[in-house]
Amino acid sequence: MSSVFYSLRYAAILMLFITAAKFSSYAQTGLEACEEHHDRFCRHYPEEVFVPKFAWRNDWQSPLVHKYDVTFYHLDINVSHTSVSVGGTVHIYGKVVAPVLDTFAFELITAHNISSIVFNGVTATNYGRVGDNVLVPVNPLQQGQNFVASITYQGTPPTGGFFAGVSNAYSSQWQKSVTWSLSEPFAAKDWFPVKQDLNDKADSVWVFLTSPAGTKAGSQGILTNVVTLPDGKVRHEWKSRYPIAYYLISYAVADYQDYSIYAKPQAMGGDSVLVQNYVYNHPNYLPQQKNNIDKVVPMIELFSDLFTLYPFHQEKYGHALTQLGGGMEHQTMTTIGSFSFNLVAHELGHMWFGDNVTCATWSDIWINEGFATYSNYLAQYYINGPQSGNSFMISTQNNVMSQPGGSVYIPPSEINPDNVWRIFNGRLSYDKGASIIHVLRHEINNDSLFFAVLRTFQTQFKDSTATGDDFKMVAQQVTGMDFTQFFNQWYYGEGYPRYAIAWWMEGNNLRMNVVQTTTASTPLFVMTMPYRLIFNDGSSQDIRLLQDANMKQFTVPVNKQVVSIQVDPLNWTFEQVTGITVGMPERQNEAMFSIGPNPSQGKTFVYFPEEASGQATITISDNSGKLVYRSNLQQETRQFVLPEFVPGLYFVTLTRNGARHTEKLVVLRP
Repeated sequence: MSSVFYSLRYAAILMLFITAAKFSSYAQTGLEACEEHHDRFCRHYPEEVFVPKFAWRNDWQSPLVHKYDVTFYHLDINVSHTSVSVGGTVHIYGKVVAPVLDTFAFELITAHNISSIVFNGVTATNYGRVGDNVLVPVNPLQQGQNFVASITYQGTPPTGGFFAGVSNAYSSQWQKSVTWSLSEPFAAKDWFPVKQDLNDKADSVWVFLTSPAGTKAGSQGILTNVVTLPDGKVRHEWKSRYPIAYYLISYAVADYQDYSIYAKPQAMGGDSVLVQNYVYNHPNYLPQQKNNIDKVVPMIELFSDLFTLYPFHQEKYGHALTQLGGGMEHQTMTTIGSFSFNLVAHELGHMWFGDNVTCATWSDIWINEGFATYSNYLAQYYINGPQSGNSFMISTQNNVMSQPGGSVYIPPSEINPDNVWRIFNGRLSYDKGASIIHVLRHEINNDSLFFAVLRTFQTQFKDSTATGDDFKMVAQQVTGMDFTQFFNQWYYGEGYPRYAIAWWMEGNNLRMNVVQTTTASTPLFVMTMPYRLIFNDGSSQDIRLLQDANMKQFTVPVNKQVVSIQVDPLNWTFEQVTGITVGMPERQNEAMFSIGPNPSQGKTFVYFPEEASGQATITISDNSGKLVYRSNLQQETRQFVLPEFVPGLYFVTLTRNGARHTEKLVVLRP
């Protein structure tokens, strides 16, 4: 155990750190494996399962870690397939970015005993530990100077739950013990000394893993050497020269067999990408799973065509099989629990969206999960066929609409280690994230441009990080379109649209009154809505109409009799159609209005068509018929905010120019 000595200067700093530190309580629970219908996600747990809080984890981070950039990690550690214990020496190479660095800080949970810290060749004796922060006074370095710190440690991190830094399990089916790491989002410090900063990618990484005889240990990059040690243990030496985020460094160890195959993306001109799979060394495993594993080859080739060449083609792609309930996109070697089509496609998609380009903040997890889920859709559509792709998208959209609210962007106030489920919310980060990409593709209305956006984004932010706004910037640059409104409503906003449509024929014109209300705080989704017109001779015509007001009236010239209308027949957007009325609406233009959101849990808006004219009176009665509100509206009113009412059923009536119409309003508790 290190001796602890604080100068007055460090004592003051540490007291401030202790005051700011945040501790959480621990409750042991077992987390279920992801259910089959969740397998298209790298879902970390079913949403309804309780997520444990660990008393041993202090997730406050010292600001001193931001005084340097990590350039290289070299992990030389001992691991086992039967235990979560881990230890060895980790070398952190860095470059000073602050004016002066006089304290070297890194993160490592207190379950690990530190036996030695050597900084630039000098053994540190006077260092302190505050929560999970290790603070090492050093001879001052100036901005731009380089250093290397070597930390020797050993410990057994607490485990349990998907988000434990290291997990161990036994497969009774395959009779194998296996241990694996999972650092996303905050648990790298559970198993190695680290700086947990999304925007500080190490330029390269070596991971040397010493494990018991008869095991293989997988990790990042290329396996450069396998050394049998005098005690019979074996050291697998993995080296990667690609930039890597801290949480994508990993290991998995078991009695594995190596099943390697090759993909040949068109851009490589006949050359190939190694796909190295570490699967259980059981005589029945590979024969049963080979066909599923092999499906990753056409996926790599497809995504290389659509997104850019596989980002790590000079090293490999691969999988390390574990008992994980889902998968985790560790760079160049995904940790995976099964080889279902959707799970493999999702994790592979992360190599572009999440690994090559990483979310700059956890608020922008859409950069990772939304695009990886859309990769599921693309793999289904282009490999298994349009029907499979459409089924996937319909299921995705329906999950989004299973609840009324929620934004894809996560407010920073909601990002904390006790609220990890919000980052990896399947309905919002994954499904709504993918669904709005599909809507964006429909708005661009040009697949060449849409995929050019994805490729430009990959090229422009390669080996780096990006936010949702960064993607918006690229989309605007490539297409020349303004997506400010799109992102405000779909990315930052909440809910989804509902449509009520009345239509009729006037000579050779189709007349449509289209009312859009919404389910949450976003009052209007300005969007291009696709419709299919079915004519009396059995033919059809697809049209696109811009909905830029809550109440919109359209006149569409046609040369045949329309007999029915389909809304969004190809499932480009996600919305609920509350009704399609055929024939001239009884209420006429003067009395038309709509209410949204309805049901309401806060502000409620009344919307009027652009053509409405003349003064109007609005009255509201409760369910007993008692008048609770009355107001006269001016002629130019297009939108009106209702007062807040206690929960219940209300009847809203508008009278204008002798026309009268009533709508029901349901008010729920906030």
